[in-house]
Amino acid sequence: MPDVSKKTNMKMGLPGDRPLRSCELARILGVSADTLRHYERKGLLKPRRAPNGYREYPRHSVERVRLIRSALAIGFKLDELESILKTRDAGGAPCRHVRELAAAKLDEIETLVRELTALRDEMRELIKDWDRRLESVEADEPARLLETLASVGAANIKAPAPLKPRHSNRAKKKEKL
Repeated sequence: MPDVSKKTNMKMGLPGDRPLRSCELARILGVSADTLRHYERKGLLKPRRAPNGYREYPRHSVERVRLIRSALAIGFKLDELESILKTRDAGGAPCRHVRELAAAKLDEIETLVRELTALRDEMRELIKDWDRRLESVEADEPARLLETLASVGAANIKAPAPLKPRHSNRAKKKEKL
């Protein structure tokens, strides 16, 4: 990968060509140092250790993390990226595999869109029905809207699976709270 240019280094307020410490790399990319350590544990980043024990990342790590973040944003998983980048780093060409994974992700998205569209259409009909029911009762009378769900077959509506969080660590932290 190409190194970050000196002009870019100056823009970022970083001196010369020296490696980046975790805090510098994290600041440049808008991620936490914990994120970088997680990527390291997954084998996606390979910093070296300075004599004082600090992690030092080569300049091309900026582009590497941007690549990782972009891939995560479109649905790739860290384990998939680990395999892809390992192949690439070893001189291989994982392009066909990347394309297969992306096509599978697109299929999942298209299925989800179909399911959401069907759910939206059912909800529109349900709300129309509820509007009719509300018009037929006084404002202080119960219309028993939720009770109608079983009678209109809403129990058979296939709701799409909830979206999975992109960053499982956040989800795990919320579960613990």
